[in-house]
Amino acid sequence: MNIFFYKAILIVFLLAASFLTANSENYHPFETNVVSESGPRKLNVSGVIKDTETGEPLTNVNIYIKELNTGTSTNSKGEYFMTLPKGTFTFRISYIGYKTKTERIVISTSNKFNFKLDSDAKLDEVVVYANKKDENITRTNMGVEKLSIGEIRKMPALMGEVDVIKAIQFLPGVQATSEGGSGYSVRGGSADQNLILIDNATVYNASHMFGFFSVFNNDVVENVELYKGDLPMKYGGRLSSLLDVQLKDDYRGKLSGSGGLGLISSRLMLEGSIGDKTSWMIAGRRSYADLFLKLSSDKAQRESSIYFYDLNAKITHRFSDQDRLSLNLYQGRDNFGASMGKFDYGNLVASLTWTHAFRENLLSKLSVNTTNYHYILESKMDKAAVKWKSNITDMTLRWDFDHNLSDAFKLNYGASSTYHNFNPGLITRPDYPDYKMPLYHALEHGIYLSAEHKLTENLSFKYGVRWSIFQNIGSTTAYVYDVNHNVSDSTYYGAGKIYHTYYALEPRVGMVYKLSDNSSVKANYARNTQFIQLANSSSSGSPLDLWFPSIPNVKPQRVDMVSTGYFRNFNRNAIETSVEVYYKKMNNVVDFADHAQLLLNSKLEGEIRTGTGKAYGIEFMVKKNTGKLTGFINYTLSRSERTIPEINNGKTYLSPFDKTHCINISASYAPSKKWSFSAAWVYSTGNPTTYPTGRFEVNGEYFPIYSGRNEYRRTNYHRLDLSVNYVPKHNPGKAWTGEWNFSLYNAYGHKNPWIISYDQNTPTGIPDAKMTYLFGAVPSITYNFKF
Repeated sequence: MNIFFYKAILIVFLLAASFLTANSENYHPFETNVVSESGPRKLNVSGVIKDTETGEPLTNVNIYIKELNTGTSTNSKGEYFMTLPKGTFTFRISYIGYKTKTERIVISTSNKFNFKLDSDAKLDEVVVYANKKDENITRTNMGVEKLSIGEIRKMPALMGEVDVIKAIQFLPGVQATSEGGSGYSVRGGSADQNLILIDNATVYNASHMFGFFSVFNNDVVENVELYKGDLPMKYGGRLSSLLDVQLKDDYRGKLSGSGGLGLISSRLMLEGSIGDKTSWMIAGRRSYADLFLKLSSDKAQRESSIYFYDLNAKITHRFSDQDRLSLNLYQGRDNFGASMGKFDYGNLVASLTWTHAFRENLLSKLSVNTTNYHYILESKMDKAAVKWKSNITDMTLRWDFDHNLSDAFKLNYGASSTYHNFNPGLITRPDYPDYKMPLYHALEHGIYLSAEHKLTENLSFKYGVRWSIFQNIGSTTAYVYDVNHNVSDSTYYGAGKIYHTYYALEPRVGMVYKLSDNSSVKANYARNTQFIQLANSSSSGSPLDLWFPSIPNVKPQRVDMVSTGYFRNFNRNAIETSVEVYYKKMNNVVDFADHAQLLLNSKLEGEIRTGTGKAYGIEFMVKKNTGKLTGFINYTLSRSERTIPEINNGKTYLSPFDKTHCINISASYAPSKKWSFSAAWVYSTGNPTTYPTGRFEVNGEYFPIYSGRNEYRRTNYHRLDLSVNYVPKHNPGKAWTGEWNFSLYNAYGHKNPWIISYDQNTPTGIPDAKMTYLFGAVPSITYNFKF
């Protein structure tokens, strides 16, 4: 199998090499600089557009060619690419908050034209949106939500911390898995079916403080993209979604910074440049509840620790206009400690990316990424001292190519390979032998090729295929189970031995047809395959994450999803509306047997039950982007089901993440330069759950009899959040600017259930149900600043 895989990689890179080595004036099969019988010779034109003062690249700048009535926009790096005939043309370059620039450009050979835009001093600071104005109409992807950090900052925040994860939970089809948590479900999928990336590196647990905060410091975030099922072809390994968090990059101005002082935590970010080719950014964030505990008169509280911190660092060096090298580092940690024990968990992430432009229309990114999620649970009690360590570590090599063959045809191709190391747990106890859970090792490879093809002015397609391979590696003992899920046989495989391989072809295709300049219809189909999953039977989530791979006894999960939608903009794209319908058919869906033992179980696969699932729904969205009043309203009607022969007597039951109705309303109003007001309201049907419906007695002790799987629902969830921003001295040109944020989470104090527990041994004989909720109304105040 290895021979076939590496031959396939070789073919991909040989194809790439044929493009790379060809001189731009020589013929090759896809050359755009040729003279055709039907038109003049076309040339590659590209460049970068930056801020004049800071040197920072500008995203989504509009470039319009007056004589040809055509244009394009810059990408996230401020780069643009076009093919134009020879001649002299008028370039009109415009961007919100900047003076429009018009220049006459002579196109005689393939050339690079860079531009700098001056800030419009008459305009105050504006929010730069992640999308170009009509991107929701023209792009072929469906189920894609893009947010800039400016849009996210407009939303009310829990405890004063603006949060990427909390922001996307307000988007259609996305729902929080628990109150206040950072876990989320996309279109009925589980939390482990979401791939989360920070600058191209995987984050396995994106939570701080058990999910009340996420690992993303908003000061370092540039843009956020969420793909709800229709993933870009270069990514795989998850069924439901991709959350791509892009950090600030390539800043070339003078030293600047931003930060905030809050009741729970504070943060600081600094960025600058070294010469005109190297830029850097460093940021930190820390909570300080533990510092206040030191002031307590109680000795136990003084010895306690409750805190989290983040550290971000990034450095980018431009060797030339064609070559850029970036190093991104992240470390985050949570610590909860007391005299009786402690709990500690965190992430380590690093990525090194070399970006190279072989020609104006051919860009490659070669990256090496590593990620580690780990936790330690320790008891220090007498005669019960124990320490439990667990972690998962990935190392990934990937090479991606973006190839613009013409304005109407683009290719993306590449390959990746990841080494997974799963360490479920190591238990150490004084005076006892160590207990070590079996380790898992695996290789996950992917090769992909995709195309975007504009057939006519109104009709565009995207299509491609991804070939994924997953290999289990020794050393390990592989078990065979009988029909009752008891071990019947086992085989030992030595270190480095590939003892099982899964293959998966993942085709994806989509189309968009423009009905007019401001409306379109779209449709797509996508197949995704997932080879690793999370052993966690609680929808509330837990930092005690136990990831495990597909093995001979556990087949990879697979989803086939179709969707279609209608998109319509109004008032020159100031108002966006959309309706999307989707249907997902899932195979080899993983669930767990009743009363399964998931933690510290060396034969976890014996607790796994698999079957089929389906999810379907319709999403409505109305969004207003401009004016003093901005915001959105969305509504989702959906259903998510599972059918597993050995669960619920084989009857179909609701997924733990099924929510029939979900409404999100978010609005921001800025009546003046000093004041702005924001409000967000969410309502959703309660999560399905299993309740006790009876009990039986054994020796005077009562035990529950439960209903069918997820036969009941918790009470409906709803919450209103409010915030006010006040800028004491509004002066956009001032070196130091500050603002006060006052926020109120759960403004009317609704008690949303977090955990419901039952006491069977009551004097009356009637089980006593107790609801635990996390938050009433939570006020907070934060001072934000930048310089």
